Amino acid sequence: MEEVVVWGDAHGSREAGYASPISVLTQEDFAAINVATTEDVVKYEPSIVIRRRFIGDSNGTMGIRGSNMFQTSRSMVFADGVPLHYLLQSRWSGAPRWTMVSASEIARAEVIYGPFSAEYGGNAMGGVVVIESAIPQKREFHFDSSLYNQDFAAYGFDDTVSGYKTFLSYGDKLGDLSLYLSYNHLENAAQPQSYFYGAGVSSSGPVPVTGAVTGKDSRGNPQLWFGDSGVEDTATDNYKVKLAYNFDDWSALLNVAYEDRGTVADARNSYLRDSNGNRVWSGTVEQGGQVFAVPASRMGVSELERDSLSVGLRLRGDLSERSRLEFNINEFQVLRDETRSSGRNPRDPAYTPDGQVNDYGDTGWQTADAKLTVDGVLLPGVTLVSGLRYEAYELNLDVYRSSHWRAGSQDSYSSRSGGETGLAAAFVQAGWDINEQWNLTAGLRYEDWQSDKGYYSDDDPATPAFDIVQAPSQSRSEASPKLSIGYLPSRDWNFRYSIARAYRFPIVEELFSQYQAYNSINEANPDLLPEDGLHQNLMVERLTERGSVRVNLFTETIDNGIESQSTVLPGGASIRTFIPVDEVETDGIEFIANVYGFADGKLDMRFNLAWTDSVTVRNAADPTLEGMRSVRMPEWRGNLMLDYQLRDNWDLGANLQYASDSFGRTDNTDTEDNVYGAQDGYTRLGLKSTYDLENGIALGLGVDNLTDEIAYVAHPGPAAPGTSTSATTIDGRQSRPGAASWLTTRIRIET
Repeated sequence: MEEVVVWGDAHGSREAGYASPISVLTQEDFAAINVATTEDVVKYEPSIVIRRRFIGDSNGTMGIRGSNMFQTSRSMVFADGVPLHYLLQSRWSGAPRWTMVSASEIARAEVIYGPFSAEYGGNAMGGVVVIESAIPQKREFHFDSSLYNQDFAAYGFDDTVSGYKTFLSYGDKLGDLSLYLSYNHLENAAQPQSYFYGAGVSSSGPVPVTGAVTGKDSRGNPQLWFGDSGVEDTATDNYKVKLAYNFDDWSALLNVAYEDRGTVADARNSYLRDSNGNRVWSGTVEQGGQVFAVPASRMGVSELERDSLSVGLRLRGDLSERSRLEFNINEFQVLRDETRSSGRNPRDPAYTPDGQVNDYGDTGWQTADAKLTVDGVLLPGVTLVSGLRYEAYELNLDVYRSSHWRAGSQDSYSSRSGGETGLAAAFVQAGWDINEQWNLTAGLRYEDWQSDKGYYSDDDPATPAFDIVQAPSQSRSEASPKLSIGYLPSRDWNFRYSIARAYRFPIVEELFSQYQAYNSINEANPDLLPEDGLHQNLMVERLTERGSVRVNLFTETIDNGIESQSTVLPGGASIRTFIPVDEVETDGIEFIANVYGFADGKLDMRFNLAWTDSVTVRNAADPTLEGMRSVRMPEWRGNLMLDYQLRDNWDLGANLQYASDSFGRTDNTDTEDNVYGAQDGYTRLGLKSTYDLENGIALGLGVDNLTDEIAYVAHPGPAAPGTSTSATTIDGRQSRPGAASWLTTRIRIET
């Protein structure tokens, strides 16, 4: 593996100033992973879950420890100091913008667990992912391409979908200037993500039909499933420019990333046939004596266009032999984010061009921070880190009625909502190496937060204007103390106890987002209080000649936890709002073993296993939920990565990922497995092999979910070559998620 240069700081678990458990990944660790997109790099790390439904999914949410995959504002992601986390929305819409950095440019990644460092605010309750990319040190051309294929069957769908990725980059170093240009194109077809069952209704003249699939919902209730969302075709183009410049003891890094994303979902499937054999797309129908409704809008089609621009600048340098200064600024703008939806399926005899347009305007953020590090303050062995940070967020969503949805005509408002939040923070943290055995880190973070200019629609049809309600503003200030004590009895052992208070302030969507679209209703809650968390971690680490073994015992108590509560209505529509949960307690244990170079120096292993117990302790709004397990929080999670060097130029990797069942509903009544809407456990096996040819050319072959594990995490997971023998039967039909396989070619030319 060639040496790579990055401009980020590395952390060590035995240093003063190290307050959080950290997992570090280098390019050597990526060898056992089928890396298609950026989130693949960290998905096997301890206590992390990445909900990526298919390769190229824009909703690749991340959960860490006691923060589930839909509590996206409790985790942060930075790439070269630029935020990728999306602190404007939550749930699936709050996934980090992973595509703003390409997987092929990553040199190192760190996962920092918990809010134990004063450098990060309450959005680090779960943790922080810090990605550093390689800085070119010579002229190089890089090309890689991957082909994807998966066979998938569920309910009334059975087909094969495929896709591909192409990545090109050019890097060079011209004196003190490093230049990097890249283009990444990812195009993939996804298996159907949603399946629809009918709501029972009374009707005097339902249309007799056949074809509805008999099965159960996630709570075990019998249902008739009448259709699915069909194949979604996604295409993402990412353009990247990096300029790095060294001058004297200072360096500057400019990052410019542009994303152009499109999704076409125009292949809705209706399973229903009338007596003449024609497909039925809407109306009241009857099958086997059961009368149910098929909402016309549920079978409508849609198109998404999204363009985003991120510009980041990092400036860092030495003020003296003992002091360093760093600045980071970033602006992220949604240039366009428009979803156009039809009111009916184009194959419905009653189809018209009428539809709906969702348009995000004036949406984005600006962030800036400064950090000063001074060594040897007052006493030898004391390092003082202090800093300032500013963040401003704005989100606006307009939903329009459209007389020609495909053309995107915006004729009249259906709903409007939006608002702004801002945060100013200051922190100071001191690390003290007391002696060879003891060190201490203490910090304090002060944050001043406000919400402003919030609004949502509450239209009165009797008035000529579209009525808007101005939401109340808020302002709050909180101080978060941090403390960490380390004890090193010998060179091989490391004990560390950390405790921290953290406040996670509400984001714009939680406060102000209120709309009614065809298939979803969202209610705003502008009076939400900040989440108040007390976090503790006890780490025991044993270093060995070939690696390390670590155990973490952690506990979290979070008051006023902001939980997105939602209910899926018959027919597939959903209603949701954000309701505070008075108190949630999470206890957990992590076992981590990283061993390198055994079996004659040819085998590397990374293994982790986590047990998590997260329950609702107090909930005055609904006391019946007290004692229930937290949603989307598996009790057990584990990962194993193996990389075996067959030859100097040929390696074989294997990975295993495990999670136990969890719940998707706060009342824990969704206990049915292997059905749409369930929160299934899974055991997924993956293989990867890479063969390096001469002249910088490499060929790779990989497969994920080799055993065709059937699992739904609400939506169906990724699926494999059509060699599966395992299946779940629903109404005589086999459900076969399958496994995703791909072929990769990589070419690197250096001059």
